Amino acid sequence: MSETILDKMVLDVQDIQELMGISRGAAYSLVNSGQFSVVRVGKLIKISRPVFEAWLNGEQ
Repeated sequence: MSETILDKMVLDVQDIQELMGISRGAAYSLVNSGQFSVVRVGKLIKISRPVFEAWLNGEQ
């Protein structure tokens, strides 16, 4: 059984791109904008799903 985006607790930039239906460049711009907190692990960028959903719902 494979994990879908909806099952993940931690998202990456590609997940944000897919969820929002935006280009890769737009997803990176959004993630780097500072509108919500991200965690950088080396070159990887990770976003907490609850943090992203709160931002998306205007709660942040």
